[in-house]
Order: sequence, then C-alpha cells, then structure tokens
Amino acid sequence: MRVIGRFILFLSRLFVNREPFKIYVKRFFEESIIIGTDSIFIVVIVSLFIGAVTAVQTAYNMVSPLIPTYIIGLIVRDMVVLELAPTFTAVVFAGKVGSNIAGGLGTMRISEQVDALEVMGINSASYLVLPKILASTLMYPLLVILSAFLGIWGGYIAGTLGGYITPEEYIYGLRYEFIEFNVIFAIIKSFVFGFLIASISSFKGYFTQGGALEVGKASTNAVTNSCIAILAADFLLAQLLI
Repeated sequence: MRVIGRFILFLSRLFVNREPFKIYVKRFFEESIIIGTDSIFIVVIVSLFIGAVTAVQTAYNMVSPLIPTYIIGLIVRDMVVLELAPTFTAVVFAGKVGSNIAGGLGTMRISEQVDALEVMGINSASYLVLPKILASTLMYPLLVILSAFLGIWGGYIAGTLGGYITPEEYIYGLRYEFIEFNVIFAIIKSFVFGFLIASISSFKGYFTQGGALEVGKASTNAVTNSCIAILAADFLLAQLLI
C-alpha cells in the first residue's frame, strides 16, 4: 500500500507547476519518436510471426473433417485482435520501452541531473515524465493497430503458402460473424497498457538510488512490474467490458 500511495503521489506531481505548453509539445514529439517510431521494427517482426504461428498451430489441431477450414481465419482474427496484438505486444513493448525509460531516468537520477533541474526551479517529474506517458499512451495504440493488421497478414501468408487454407476461405473466416466491439476493446486495452508501462517504468527510474547496479535493477523491476500490471489490467478489463 505504501508503494501504491507513493506512485499515486508521483502521478499527481506531473500536473502541478508545469512548464509552458510549447516545451511539452516539443518533448512530446521527441518521446513519440523514441517510444513509437523506434519500436516499429520489433513490433513488425513479432506480429508477423505470432499471426503465422497461430494459423499453423490452429490448422495442425483441426483433426476433425467436420470443422470447416475457414475457422483458421476466424481464430487468427479473434486471437490477434483480442489478445495477441494488445497484450503480447505490450510485454515486448515493456521490455524495450519500459527498460529504456527506467534506465534513462535512473541514470539521470544517480548523475544528479534530476537534482539540477529541481535547483533551477523546474518540476523534474513533470518535465521528464509527463511527455513520456503522453507519448506512450498515444503511440502504443497505433502500434497495436499495426500489430493486429500484420498478425492477420502473417496468418494469411503462413496459411496459404503452407497449403492449410485457400485465400478465399481465409478471407471468409476473417469476415465470419465479426464483432466490431472487439476492435474497440483492443484499442481501450492498448491505451491502458501504454499508460501503465510508461508510468510504472518512470516511477521505478525516477526514484532510483545508488549507482549503476541500482539502475540495472530499476530497469528489471520496471519490466517485471509492468508485465504484472498488464496481465492484471487485462483480466480486469475483460471482466468489465466483455
């Protein structure tokens, strides 16, 4: 409870004694490039392969001749949109972006750069952390949309080239009994996950104490706690929205 209270107080500091708006705009775009654009490559690779593996494993387990082949497309669609794109990608995102945020802030803390900002009368928490959280909250849903598209495409490539399903059957499976709210649900989860990853990682990095060893521990704790928070939030959102 003490850590949760400290985390809430940390978030409340982000919105008091802020710098001029134009400074945050500049930093927001800088963080968006670091957090979002630099993560595209890993998201592309992961998404293509999870879609392909889902299609192949689904086809491998379809042992009954009574099950239509187009079910492969349906299962890939629902698994990718509902879970693999927002949640599995969030774990990868936490490993890349979360550790980077915690390590960067932790290095600034032990090298007294954060203290220097405080001496100059700058709210260091707001100046350093708020743009990261805003950038992550905005960019991660865009990455999830890209991940869902590539995951479905990866399943299409693996299924058709492997001879498990025809292109027409796969497309029919994608369209069969499609529920539009699933896409909205995935976007809602992506906003929550993006916020959790950036805020928890920033919290761990901002309060780092010690030396280089503690910076490494802060990065590890940031990834671990972010993954736990993602899974817990995934369960709660599923209970609330489905």
